[in-house]
Amino acid sequence: MRIPRRRFLQLAATAAALPAMPRVARAQSYPTRPVRILVGFAAGGNFDTVARLMGQWLSEQLHQPVIVENRPGAGSNLATDALIRSPADGHTLLLCGAVNAVNATLYDKLSFNFMSDVAPVAGIVQFPNVMAVKLSFPAKTVPEFIAFTKANPGKINHGSSGRGTTQHLAGELFKMMTGADFVHVPYRGGSQALTDLLSGQVQVLFESMPVLIQHIKTGELRGLAVTAANRSEALPDLPTVGEFVPGFEATGWIGMCAPKHTPTEIIQKLNGTVNAGLADAKLKMRFAELGAATIGGSPGDFGKLIANETEKWANVIRAANIKLE
Repeated sequence: MRIPRRRFLQLAATAAALPAMPRVARAQSYPTRPVRILVGFAAGGNFDTVARLMGQWLSEQLHQPVIVENRPGAGSNLATDALIRSPADGHTLLLCGAVNAVNATLYDKLSFNFMSDVAPVAGIVQFPNVMAVKLSFPAKTVPEFIAFTKANPGKINHGSSGRGTTQHLAGELFKMMTGADFVHVPYRGGSQALTDLLSGQVQVLFESMPVLIQHIKTGELRGLAVTAANRSEALPDLPTVGEFVPGFEATGWIGMCAPKHTPTEIIQKLNGTVNAGLADAKLKMRFAELGAATIGGSPGDFGKLIANETEKWANVIRAANIKLE
């Protein structure tokens, strides 16, 4: 059973009513041993990189080792399951993201309910996708792309890093909001989709910026737009899709979660430490080099993001009848 969105937001924003002194003492003593950050993907990707950068910051500020533990499998579901089975004491955390919001609807049967079984800690970064085509593609703008697909129905292939990924869903949302006509071609990762875009096997990607940015800067690909609400500092001359399609936004975001029932004072301490890291000039620059924009905010803010994204992608998945094969 899915937890109602309103109830989830109440849980995310409500502080536990505990006596002040025990709360303060518990927050001051935390952490008492090494902290694990579970990552649901293999080393080397965006999640792993963000985990290691933030893990180093947390270790320095909390004066305990922070261990990044990669547990790839089932689109981060294995790592999420491991989190909710861990003690709710702040010593096991999960680097969660848009994939978790998607999985809530994409998977028919899960051993957990993401919105009711985790406690939001903080949003960390947001990775805009880039809508990109080859330089030889006839369309040079988003409106021209929409018009071209309508004039050539079913002849344009949209490559993605896999069925049900945010890259796939960005394309489906684009189709729903514009009436554009193209065919989805799933791959086993963004690099394979990129290879076929460069070779002309597919004509458009809505892929994450770290995958595409160098190819755009060197002129191998043409970026039509970024999929975030605002323009990216990494590609400031590139418009947003929303400038042509009002309300469109599709980003990959990453944040931190803890098991439900983790004491509020520990959540707040972690939240403050993460936000301090996002304000640190050196760490902020490292994230910017990845093409990521920082998020920050309170646990409640992050809870709202999770709830909104879960609802949005549920609507897209159902409307497009997306199923895992």
